[in-house]
Amino acid sequence: MRTKDLITGWNEQALAKQFLLAGGIVATAAMLVVGAFVTSLIEEAVTRNSAATTALYVDSVIAPLLPDMQTTEVLDDTVARALDETLGHGALGNRLLEFRLWRADGTVLYSNEGNIVGQRFTLSPELQTALSGKMVAQLQSQDGFRDETGRSADKPFLAIYNPVLQPWSGEVVAVSEFHEVAHDFQLSLRRARFLTWLAVAGFTLAFFIMLSAIVMRGSKTIENQRTALKQRVDELSALLSQNEILRGRLQQASQRATALNEKLLRRIGADLHDGPAQLLAFASLRLDSDMLMSPSTPNEKRDRELAAIKASLDEAMHEIRTLCNGLVLPQIETASLPEILERCVQAHRQRTGSAVDLSLSDPPGGLSPSAKICIYRFVQEALNNAYRHGGGIDQRVIQSFDGERIRIEVKDGGPGFNPNEINSTSLGLAGLRERVESLGGTFELNAAAPGTVVRMWLDIREIGQI
Repeated sequence: MRTKDLITGWNEQALAKQFLLAGGIVATAAMLVVGAFVTSLIEEAVTRNSAATTALYVDSVIAPLLPDMQTTEVLDDTVARALDETLGHGALGNRLLEFRLWRADGTVLYSNEGNIVGQRFTLSPELQTALSGKMVAQLQSQDGFRDETGRSADKPFLAIYNPVLQPWSGEVVAVSEFHEVAHDFQLSLRRARFLTWLAVAGFTLAFFIMLSAIVMRGSKTIENQRTALKQRVDELSALLSQNEILRGRLQQASQRATALNEKLLRRIGADLHDGPAQLLAFASLRLDSDMLMSPSTPNEKRDRELAAIKASLDEAMHEIRTLCNGLVLPQIETASLPEILERCVQAHRQRTGSAVDLSLSDPPGGLSPSAKICIYRFVQEALNNAYRHGGGIDQRVIQSFDGERIRIEVKDGGPGFNPNEINSTSLGLAGLRERVESLGGTFELNAAAPGTVVRMWLDIREIGQI
């Protein structure tokens, strides 16, 4: 589980950060490997070149002093003193710490430490390599050496094993071992190491910085695209959620509209049955009564009966016209919002004889027909409710516009009512709410006494303009 958490945490990091961490480790490891390899090559080459130069110089100095090394087993005193004079004084005396001349069998033919001359030792790997014809050079240090201040220090020296060749045959007949003071050589080698590591580190750093810049630029582009894509996905998800909500609201609105339509048809049927149909039935029965059919009925009674029948028919016709006026819309497609409101208010005044105050404030220029119908029906039904339930007291219609939303408000000064006590079969307020919300608007009711306020808002960006 711990490993899985680490992998998850690593994958959650930005690509640039992953590259900086992983690339930094790889680049450092590569720098160390390359630096160590190049440094070793340079050290080997510098050491070999320096040793070859010294060996050539020493060989040129001592070669004339040496006898035939192939037949000589012990150097005579004359040769030994000559070597002591040559190697102990002058330039070689200052540069050489030790000098030994080895025979192929491991016998020391000469040494500036005279106590080992003539002794035979086991050949070391370096001597064996030199006897095979290859020069060997090693940088070493001499323990216990004291510098000019008297402090103990390690004295660096270059141990060189150089094969001595027979001039006419080129055969290796001996090996000269000498230790050269290597203070300057060590400083040069350290400087070469420092410059080598500096060059490798600089190149690695420059290469890593260049790659990091490219990767960070690409990572930034990817992160920006990822952020934009995530925002786009979030927006699409939000739109999808809104569409789901709107689809649900549309389905509910369709179901409620169907139910309201059925209720409206039943109410119209009930109004026709209870009103004009009853009056017409009454007139029809009176027409077939004995008072009109009997010749013996006095003219005065017959005239009164005919007048009653005429009054019943007139009342039925009036109720039918009233129902028609409530159902039929005026011509509002080409009318402006102020004209629609004025027509609705004027029709209510004529129908009820009550006073209605109309207030208009910066109406919008053009609205879709659906918005006009919604506003007309809203004001019509709200005024009817205000007259029916509030007695038509202080009726006011107020229109305002804030640049994006239209607000229509209908007030009255009646006693108010409790919205929770409204009959579920009532179509007035439910129909208003459904009509407004079907266009994406907002419906609000405040029935706290005194008076009732009904408000609606429509967003012109949602309902559209013509």
